[in-house]
Amino acid sequence: MRIALVNPPWTFEGSIYFGCRSPHLPLELGYAKALLERAEHEVLLVDAQLGFAWGPGRATGDEAHAPSTDEAIREELEAFEPELTAITTAPSYLFWRCAPPELRVPMTTLARVRDVAGIVVAIGPHASTTPGATLRKLRADVAVVGESEDVLVRLAGTPEERWHEVGSTAFLGRDGKLVVVGAKNTTDLASLPALAWPARALAGHHHHHHRFDREPDGPGAEIEWSRGCPYHCTFCAKDNFRDGFRKRPLVTVLAELDGLLARGVRYVYFIDEIFVPDRKLLEALAARDVRFGVQMRIDNWSKEMLALLGEAGCVSIEAGMESVTEQGRSLLAKKCRLSTAELTELLVHAKRFVPFVQANLLDATFDPKPTVDAWRAELRAHGVWANEPVPLFPYPGSPEYRRLWGPEDEEAWERAHAHYLGQNEGFSDIQEARPMPLSELEGGVHGHG
Repeated sequence: MRIALVNPPWTFEGSIYFGCRSPHLPLELGYAKALLERAEHEVLLVDAQLGFAWGPGRATGDEAHAPSTDEAIREELEAFEPELTAITTAPSYLFWRCAPPELRVPMTTLARVRDVAGIVVAIGPHASTTPGATLRKLRADVAVVGESEDVLVRLAGTPEERWHEVGSTAFLGRDGKLVVVGAKNTTDLASLPALAWPARALAGHHHHHHRFDREPDGPGAEIEWSRGCPYHCTFCAKDNFRDGFRKRPLVTVLAELDGLLARGVRYVYFIDEIFVPDRKLLEALAARDVRFGVQMRIDNWSKEMLALLGEAGCVSIEAGMESVTEQGRSLLAKKCRLSTAELTELLVHAKRFVPFVQANLLDATFDPKPTVDAWRAELRAHGVWANEPVPLFPYPGSPEYRRLWGPEDEEAWERAHAHYLGQNEGFSDIQEARPMPLSELEGGVHGHG
């Protein structure tokens, strides 16, 4: 089968999007491409955010095409003539848990390419959490529920008339009602190979995600050591995908890392939801000339392992603190075993070995502002950054959404978005001064609204 994997040209004007707006490697599409090719399918990966096309008839070097618009995606698909096109609803795996609520970008792309795309499959957090709404908005034929890499392989290897037997998928029946087959998919990480990205993808990856110790000195990249998280914090929308905690085989991760380093990459960011202490991994990283960043729960780390983390080359820590009080963390279901004073001590200790340490805070309304301000000032005095608390968005798929409204329905994103705009007068400093309503963001797409 001829299969296209598309990451559209993301834009975020008017969005409440919390994630980084720079391009990142589309790891989920890279994995899918490798698994599909292993199953002897022809695969074209088109990433209009980083600007590269990778597949049959496309060079793997710097001379490869650089599509960055919907028109360029269309040209790639016209030349490739796919039988199936999978399109993602989030910029990269790194941001599935905090994706743009609106589907404006993939809707716009599909409006331009639908007649040359073949069967359209939606993947991503929206497809996993609200498959019915996603199918209708994108006018897609199938949605993958959960992690998508191996589900795409099963779809490609099954005759279309039997797709209703493929688990972890959803489609609209002839009566227009949603049909979901089986449970959400959880990928076996041991089945995922070491990714070897084309030179064009890495050459265009100038961004070093969450790095502040120095200017980039070469290409950056993203990599995955583990997936999922054993905790179920109220604000985290990962239960419908990237949920259960798993690790990739160390030998695979190191092979992928060595390939990146051989191509000139000098900084990688581990996209793991919760980068956990692992002595063998850290010792292997210490033996390589690489700098890296991580996101973690610092209460899982000892002072000894934080020192080893710095020795291994870590230059950036993003630590999920969320609340500066024990009561606040309890209300967020953090299940944190340490006191605020103990967490503060670990953050300050980490700064001795890692150039940039950040403690992330949420504005969940139960921490007194003077207490927050005093704690942030204390950390700044020791060189640790703590952000101004960010308003909590009740993402569909999160325990917080279900606490407020129960199970997700087809209006889940609209409901959460309207609630967020109604509850807040100020927003994150990476967001627009006043985000637009979801209906306005999606309503301007041709054929919708």
